[in-house]
Amino acid sequence: MPVRMADEPTQGTQPDRVAGLPLRTLFLEVIEGPDAGATLRSTSEPVTVGTAEGNDLRLTDASVSRYHLELSRRGDRVLAVDPGSTNGTEVNGVLVERAQLAAGAVLGLGRTRLRVSDGATVSLELHGEDALGGLRGRTPVMRRLMAQVAKAARSDASALLIGESGTGKELIARAIHDQSARAGKPFVTVDCGTLSPGLVASELFGHERGAFTGADRRHAGAFERAHGGTLFLDEVGELPPALQPALLGALDRRRFRRVGGTEEIEVELRVISATNRDLRAEVNSGAFRLDLYYRLAVVRLDVPPLRDRSDDVPVLVEHFLREAGHDGPIDRLISPRVMEGLQKHHWPGNVRELRNLVEAVLAMGEAPKLEAPPAKEAPAPVPVPESLLELKYKDARKQVLDAFERRYLEALLSRAKGNVSQAARVSAMDRSHLIDLLSKHKLR
Repeated sequence: MPVRMADEPTQGTQPDRVAGLPLRTLFLEVIEGPDAGATLRSTSEPVTVGTAEGNDLRLTDASVSRYHLELSRRGDRVLAVDPGSTNGTEVNGVLVERAQLAAGAVLGLGRTRLRVSDGATVSLELHGEDALGGLRGRTPVMRRLMAQVAKAARSDASALLIGESGTGKELIARAIHDQSARAGKPFVTVDCGTLSPGLVASELFGHERGAFTGADRRHAGAFERAHGGTLFLDEVGELPPALQPALLGALDRRRFRRVGGTEEIEVELRVISATNRDLRAEVNSGAFRLDLYYRLAVVRLDVPPLRDRSDDVPVLVEHFLREAGHDGPIDRLISPRVMEGLQKHHWPGNVRELRNLVEAVLAMGEAPKLEAPPAKEAPAPVPVPESLLELKYKDARKQVLDAFERRYLEALLSRAKGNVSQAARVSAMDRSHLIDLLSKHKLR
């Protein structure tokens, strides 16, 4: 990637001139289980482990979930995240959903034991500017994302953007489109989270006149309108399960029928999707189709929340003010002390919340008071019988877990009126795993 020289003209805030970001990678080694001896030297992160195709370390252990574990660096520690696996992830005999570990830790995934150690140090590509399309940022994490956006734009592969609400996923999708060979062609957005289930098929594929009550004319759907360009499926995790096969079929065949129609319509486009859900956890629970996830997540981009790139706040504030027409000094509206407070704010609404605040500053002439996030109440202590405290940890834990499982399953079956399939959906649990638990506790 070319690096700008010191005498080249620039606009806006200049980033530090860093050609690449050094990252200590991970070395994974299976030390026990059906895949003992398998190793992986990662070249990027996050690193995923599971049985599904597409994982960085793909295992054959039947007790390991499709997407069982995700590992990434947090300084000198390793962040391990379990996206709702069936049998869980164990560290030193304790099941964890999210934990920071020291290098050399051993994790249990079903019958597999996996050692996570330090790997080589590599240099991650960074974007050479603090702007790309509508994106702004000078922090390494944001310039890394912009470099990935630029790279994704050079291909036609489907892309999935993962991030919290308000982080700018639609801006990223637009940047990919505008930097690609499809720039100038249609960019069509469908917000799957705001449509009623009965209207999603019509919005995606269109409908013929008379296809349903109220369909008084032919309607061209988003696939048809995006022909030659990009279709952006926002909040794709909200897509009803009944429509997932239709979307997969249209993506695979590049053809579809309007609702109520018989004619097949061919289409050529790129699909970019976004969600604030963990679709790998949805795949594990059966709520999202694995083959559709494969189709959408050929390229996966993780979008950081604003609290993880607080040094970008001044850049964004300046951008929003200039965009709104303010051409005076920034500190006339936002003093250095207030800017420091903005950088320390948690920003639950992310970049969208910051933009709203800047608009309020312009309207009122002063920065509104930031509200601190509500304090979380400490959970009530769970009563533990004294007799359990005298047992070995493993035996005590088994008794507590068995009692919880039985009580939970009884309440679950009651809510589902004895319907196991409904119970699996309500609990977001794999149906076969639920049946195993019911058999274990003699409730089936």
